[in-house]
Amino acid sequence: MAMKQPGQKTYKTMRGRSIDMEMLRKKNELTPAVGNAKVNARGDELGPGGKIVRKREDIVNEYYKSTQAVPAEAPAPKTRTKPEADNPVPKTEKKTEPKPEAKKIQSATTKAKPVKSQEPTAEETAEWEEDENGDFVKKEK
Repeated sequence: MAMKQPGQKTYKTMRGRSIDMEMLRKKNELTPAVGNAKVNARGDELGPGGKIVRKREDIVNEYYKSTQAVPAEAPAPKTRTKPEADNPVPKTEKKTEPKPEAKKIQSATTKAKPVKSQEPTAEETAEWEEDENGDFVKKEK
């Protein structure tokens, strides 16, 4: 009896068909990707006509050669002394005086503004009259 390889991803569809994702990936490895990335499914750079210009391995090697490794930082020393233990400072009492209350001054921008009435004036309504349908029309002169 054949055993499944570990890491092989086989999925069952709703209709009961089995799909091997690894085989599908390898089968379409050289197919150009959709979009304007100009790479294939493997990651190779493609030139005009879909020809491989640079292989994925070359791109990865160039990237790792050009980037510098981050140096490991040494941990900070954990022995710290408390400053108050070395130089004790005598505590003095401070007398706090109450602050005088500031007078509230009302500025010109915070004064209440008169609210305009929402109802139309007699002059505005004199030009219009309501007809038998309930619509407002201009009065005929």
